[in-house]
Amino acid sequence: MKLIAHRANIDGPNPSIENSPEQIDKCIEQGYDVEIDLRYHKATNTLWLGHDEPQYLVTRWWLATRIDSLWIHCKELESLDKISNSPIDFNYFWHQEDDFTLTSKNYIWTYPGKSYTSNSVIVMPEINLDINSFSKLRTYECFGVCSDYLNKI
Repeated sequence: MKLIAHRANIDGPNPSIENSPEQIDKCIEQGYDVEIDLRYHKATNTLWLGHDEPQYLVTRWWLATRIDSLWIHCKELESLDKISNSPIDFNYFWHQEDDFTLTSKNYIWTYPGKSYTSNSVIVMPEINLDINSFSKLRTYECFGVCSDYLNKI
């Protein structure tokens, strides 16, 4: 099962470090994949990480060197357009509150609490499960889990 750090959080939400390049690299070094929030600024042709606003400037090269570990959540149409037209085969998606979203690598990104398949990534199980029962997630027949609490699984 693939374990994906939501915004590079692994021990609970931490807005002061989430989506930061340093924290993303720490998660990857620990063997986790990472869901990141990507924004594109058209006027300056720059890419930024940040959930609610652009916070950390990154380059396509930075993303490409971590390509096998990143799940790129495009936060607006401009970033979706930029990444989907890239010659680099990124793993990306866009969603808001859809029950299911198909990523560019054909995985089913599954909204919290919705049904899942063996090809699904269960997102934020902590919304519907007691964190103390997270070890049970390892028995789920899904492709992966994206959570702020990966160290509890």
